[in-house]
Amino acid sequence: MAQQGSINSSKINKIRSFALILIFAGILLMYGGLLTRSTEWLMAIFFILGLLAIVFSCVVYVWIGTLSLRAVPIVCPSCEKPTKMLGRVDACMHCKQPLTLDKDLEGEELDTKYNKRSYKKKAKENNTKS
Repeated sequence: MAQQGSINSSKINKIRSFALILIFAGILLMYGGLLTRSTEWLMAIFFILGLLAIVFSCVVYVWIGTLSLRAVPIVCPSCEKPTKMLGRVDACMHCKQPLTLDKDLEGEELDTKYNKRSYKKKAKENNTKS
């Protein structure tokens, strides 16, 4: 069983899954609007909410697309398939193997906390004190 905060899926896939869920939620909201067509104001609210969910999913897809262009392309050492890495710690898109390009993190159990700015700041302060 995975620990809380541990790497179990690539960030790009998580965000794409979120956008896909938004599309399905928008369609379900609009379908709910069809079921309430006897009450016009309620139908309009469902349609507007569904439309907003679909538009927001499009925004998320565009954002993750631009983020994916900046991601570092690497070859996974486990499955030997090409994957993309965001941040200091990520997971393979195919086999979910934890990955890092940071030499300081090699050999440690990888966690998503290494991607946070506060962790980077603390690590930098500890290195300057040493």
